[in-house]
Amino acid sequence: MNRLQIQLGFVLILLALVTGLGMPLYTSPRLGLAAHVVGITGGLVLIALGALARAFVLGRRASAVMMWCWVYAAYANWAGSLLGALTGASRLTPIAGAGTTGDALSETVVAFLLQSLALAALVGTVLAVWGFRKLRTAPAPNAVPAAIAAPPA
Repeated sequence: MNRLQIQLGFVLILLALVTGLGMPLYTSPRLGLAAHVVGITGGLVLIALGALARAFVLGRRASAVMMWCWVYAAYANWAGSLLGALTGASRLTPIAGAGTTGDALSETVVAFLLQSLALAALVGTVLAVWGFRKLRTAPAPNAVPAAIAAPPA
């Protein structure tokens, strides 16, 4: 179990719940709703991965990379969506941000967050899949090979 990752998941859920309270204040309320939903979803993913941390067959460094990739992806998704909701930046979110456009700086920051989180999520997912691979277990020291133990046909 990775307590830090679980804690960061709960913090993100708390931030997402508070984000939902500001819905009437956003330039793009649909992006505000998206920030609320991706924050809760990302928090749940962090909690699940933290709870499963010992089940992954990864080295110390790969485990840390996987964890921080997922933390970054979850928080960047929430932050990018929230910034888009506040400023109207919607170049990369044309459906959720329909009808709004942000200034050049906010569009650039939102684009960076959304594109970089995609890379982080990809790396985190590849490591998670790799970490759940089925490893061949070594035979017990007193095990008899199947060819010898099987009766002759």
